[in-house]
Amino acid sequence: MVMTQSLVEGDGFAVFDLRLDGAGRDWSPPERADGYGVVFVRSGCFRRLSEGIESLLDATSLYFAAPGREQRVRHTHEGGARCTSITLAPELAEPLFAERPPATAVFTPPFVDLEHRRLLALAHRSPDDVDASDVLALVATVVPESGAARRRRGSDARRRIVDAVRERLTADPRTGLLTLARHVSVSPYHLSRIFAAETGQTISSYRNCLRARIVLEHVANGDRSLARVAAELGFADHAHLTRVVRREAGAPPSTLRELLRFGA
Repeated sequence: MVMTQSLVEGDGFAVFDLRLDGAGRDWSPPERADGYGVVFVRSGCFRRLSEGIESLLDATSLYFAAPGREQRVRHTHEGGARCTSITLAPELAEPLFAERPPATAVFTPPFVDLEHRRLLALAHRSPDDVDASDVLALVATVVPESGAARRRRGSDARRRIVDAVRERLTADPRTGLLTLARHVSVSPYHLSRIFAAETGQTISSYRNCLRARIVLEHVANGDRSLARVAAELGFADHAHLTRVVRREAGAPPSTLRELLRFGA
């Protein structure tokens, strides 16, 4: 079940806050997109099947909708997922895409995730201040270059291993390299090598990126007990959490709290 909250509907675009409840482990019925869109995952983890390609979506990734494209989703963890969906009219979307957007998941760098969350916070607090230029500027940063999706996809076997590791890290970001390697039945060296080739990051860097985004979700939802969050995510202490968030997002949680909050 998907609960959708419409935040902004402007001239040729719309922004929605999505909550996927995560009930059941079967594939959902097929859904066909009416137009173009981008869906940023903010928390949780699920699988998506589109055009015969199965992708893992977590808080480091997004996916594209395209006219007529079908998709099905399947949840692998309790708790569901939270996403931000941006839809675009053809006259705004088509000039951005050199080709049909990929059906695979696309990784998002930290600065893009922060800009997405800033737009989301503004849409919650002051929707009249969001215009098409804000939305197009964000979407333009995530549109792949022609052919880039094919290069990112890599081999199916390698992607399955990396996806399994990403799922495990979403379930417990504290999981270490040796445990991850045992989980996917490869050597730690081989896992480190293919993970970097597939994602462009080391496992350690990816873990910090994921943990920082989990912290940002807590901050946006008004959670002030970051010492507890630090323990749950495997940070050494609150100061360690602050250093990682500052490095990933460019500012400490105390500065980002007001920027990202949903409430008035």
